[in-house]
Amino acid sequence: MIRKTTDLLPELYEADETAWLDEMAEMTEQGRYNELDYAHLGEYLADMARSDRRKVESRLAILIAHVLKWVHQPDKRTSSWRGTIIVQRHKLIKLLKSGVLRNHAESVLGEAYADAVGMTMEETGLPEGRFSKECPYTLGQLVAPEVLDDAKND
Repeated sequence: MIRKTTDLLPELYEADETAWLDEMAEMTEQGRYNELDYAHLGEYLADMARSDRRKVESRLAILIAHVLKWVHQPDKRTSSWRGTIIVQRHKLIKLLKSGVLRNHAESVLGEAYADAVGMTMEETGLPEGRFSKECPYTLGQLVAPEVLDDAKND
């Protein structure tokens, strides 16, 4: 008995996700919507959305941690810290072009700040009391080119 391609899609998803994606894209382009592997497609799209949100959260926390180190240890500033701030800013800006991810970043700013304070305390040995309880930055301030200039004056 010959199996149809649609019968093989679940197996392909498990064996080779990229090949599965190629097959799904081809079916979509050809208008073969009734043949799509909807169960795995929903799972894949949900995973992609979670991954994008995690990227935003991670980049935001790393950016804030380095800004905090920049502010609280001016005598230990390095070009590496500056580079990390610049790279994280640029990568975060690209992610935030999606309004949904920008909204997500706004909603998790407090959590990202708390994570950043924890990272900064671990890396620097600074006590928790040195840091504000609430995030002192807006998302706009953190992604602004002047973030390092502003941080010099804090």
